[in-house]
Amino acid sequence: MIKFLDLNKQYLSIKSEIDNAISGVISDSAFIGGKHLAQFEENFATYQNAKYCIGVGNGTDALEIAIEALNLPKGSEIIVPANSFISSAEAVYRTGHKIVFCDVNSGDYTISIEDVKNRITENTSAIIAVHLYGHPCDMDLLLKITKNNSIKIIEDCAQAHGAEFKGRRVGCIGDIGCFSFYPGKNLGAYGDGGAIVTNDEALGVQCRKIANHGRIAKYNHEFSGRNSRLDGLQAAILDVKLKYLDQWTNQRILIADEYLNQLKNSVDIVLPVRKEWAKQVYHLFVIRHPKRDLLIEKLNHSGVQTGIHYPIALPKLPAFKYLGQSNERGNAWVNDDTILSLPIGDSMSHESVFKSISIIKKELSLL
Repeated sequence: MIKFLDLNKQYLSIKSEIDNAISGVISDSAFIGGKHLAQFEENFATYQNAKYCIGVGNGTDALEIAIEALNLPKGSEIIVPANSFISSAEAVYRTGHKIVFCDVNSGDYTISIEDVKNRITENTSAIIAVHLYGHPCDMDLLLKITKNNSIKIIEDCAQAHGAEFKGRRVGCIGDIGCFSFYPGKNLGAYGDGGAIVTNDEALGVQCRKIANHGRIAKYNHEFSGRNSRLDGLQAAILDVKLKYLDQWTNQRILIADEYLNQLKNSVDIVLPVRKEWAKQVYHLFVIRHPKRDLLIEKLNHSGVQTGIHYPIALPKLPAFKYLGQSNERGNAWVNDDTILSLPIGDSMSHESVFKSISIIKKELSLL
């Protein structure tokens, strides 16, 4: 079986470093806060070309804290792409704002700039730019839209560690960026974890206060915050893995290039588009096929694991039925029953890649 993702194989490749990092945290009893967290925050900020990094409990918390820190008008509208993980919309709802779904591009699956323009109203306070599957959004066009108003840009970078827009790392191109370190991410912890990055000092301080019970100094609570902290063990693990992230990203890009080259003449398949200005880090490699479910069945039978990201467009979910956007007809709404994620990861061997491609081509030809 060619696994969709093999996290154990990745661990074994850096086992001694990971084990030493964990042992060091335990020896220091630095479980909450401390030098291991501070070191990772500094190193991740440097990697993402950010002035400030705040480790938090998970990617969803990062989004909620970022929205709260921006101090947007209560009940205002935040535009969210209709094809994303639920956190992108969930954070809007849970911070007391109104979700407005917009469409995504058919090629790179990022937010549709033209549809964003159609969704903006006098009540729009922010746009969540999801760098989906590892492909950056067109930040120049988003910044142009928001230049002459008070609309904020929140970058959802949960799938885009190290991704670049025109040579600039995502996260600090807009007002604030949010990352997830869920185990399956390109930079994944061994549990939940997340981070917020920004170049705005005041915004960074506010995020840190919100995440730590409304305080910086111990017991000096300036307001009621929350408890959302990246723990020392996860920070130490992530700091080890960060050193390998560029190497792992390059491996993902090589695999994606093989898929793009070898599958380009396959009948009925729609391959993802990589814009010339983008460093696409390929958290996922997503294709479309009209017989998606049958193809999944055939591939699984032949030993190739796949995934679907995401099987139901966000506006169609029961959680968001109240918004009345479930019956729209944009790309995100009509493609959710054809999208399919192929196996990709830094631990995939060349043999596995070529075997996977051979099986996929064979099964496609038989559909």
